[in-house]
Amino acid sequence: MAAAYSQAEQAALDPRWRDCISGLSEIDARVLEKHWPWWRRPDQTPPSGEWRAWLVMAGRGFGKTRMGAEWVRAQAERNPKLRIALVGATQEDVRRVMIEGESGLLAVAGWQRRPSWEPSIGRLKWPGGAQAEVFAASEPDKLRGPQHHIAWADEIGKWANGEDTWDNLLMSLRMGKAQVVATTTPRPVALVRRLVADASVIKTCGATMVNRANLARGFFDAMGIYAGTRLGRQELHGELLDDVPDALWTRDMVERARIGAAPELVRVVIGVDPPASAGGDACGIVAVGLGRDRRGYVLEDASVHGASPEGWARAVAACAARHRAERVVAEKNQGGDMVASVLRGADSGLPVTLVHATRGKVSRAEPVALLYEAGRAWHVGGFSALEDELCGLQAGGGYEGPGRSPDRADALVWAMTELMLGKRGAARVTLL
Repeated sequence: MAAAYSQAEQAALDPRWRDCISGLSEIDARVLEKHWPWWRRPDQTPPSGEWRAWLVMAGRGFGKTRMGAEWVRAQAERNPKLRIALVGATQEDVRRVMIEGESGLLAVAGWQRRPSWEPSIGRLKWPGGAQAEVFAASEPDKLRGPQHHIAWADEIGKWANGEDTWDNLLMSLRMGKAQVVATTTPRPVALVRRLVADASVIKTCGATMVNRANLARGFFDAMGIYAGTRLGRQELHGELLDDVPDALWTRDMVERARIGAAPELVRVVIGVDPPASAGGDACGIVAVGLGRDRRGYVLEDASVHGASPEGWARAVAACAARHRAERVVAEKNQGGDMVASVLRGADSGLPVTLVHATRGKVSRAEPVALLYEAGRAWHVGGFSALEDELCGLQAGGGYEGPGRSPDRADALVWAMTELMLGKRGAARVTLL
């Protein structure tokens, strides 16, 4: 056994396992090392019986990634015809964590059954014939065409357009077992709350501490500063906490501002937060109307992901036409005059106001949040993705919502500022 594990590696093993493997040959020890059913904890065991969705929601370091990878690996080695969807927040996340990570699919594979990885086409193929495709939550429509037997969805709490991606993923499971494993750290976004509330979803929850034997000793000492804090409860204990600390918008605030229909409107504008680059973040597009009662009404979240400048400009123009908007308010910083020219190219008759962001997103959002508190801002229906972003904005500049940036929320802020705050808003306005 000495050749199979170094002295330091043997010392790091749990004493129960060290005694068991002490007499094994190097080959047998390495085979045993990859035999997950022997190493896993009881709370890492897949559910038995018939099920469609398994949610693993736990603290960091619990072993969620290993659970997802081992489940996929076992299915792929058992069924050579299997077609698998691997879905993360971005394609880079799928590659870096789910495939190439320390607990990813390449790392857990046995040396005789290691899949080949073709990053250029986003495909993983096992020697027996099973194949996995890579998908990103930032491009949910790419899940519309393919068919799969099973799927692994990672860190769903950080997905942009989470519910849309999840629904498209479920509809792609049209072959055989039709099962999906979702692994995530708890975050109070619509998709996570939906799965937690769904009685048909099998749930595994747990804290970081249960995996103490496999984490660095100094890690828990360093994490002591988070004891009793909200961040510690969420990220280490795996608790789903509905509101982020110091949130500008709370869930209760948004629910109190929800109505079924808008009154007569005197003016409608479209707020736009353009992406910094094509194919990057979402283009936030939000329609807001001003009622005769002098209150603001959110009418539609028409935001798009991964669109070209011409693509999101067409989406803006279409939204403006649907609501008979009199003006588009767009942030100038990310692209300058190109924003106006692209929007005008999509519809030559569309008036555009460019606003220059002199302060951060949260600073601009604070006066708009006060409108909600005062009962002067309302949502006509539900906008889960937009509301998740609003509830992730924190006083002081933090953001704990889905995606990398609150693009939808920023578009709403621009529109509300134009309609409700005028020159007293957070933007310096230039008319074109």
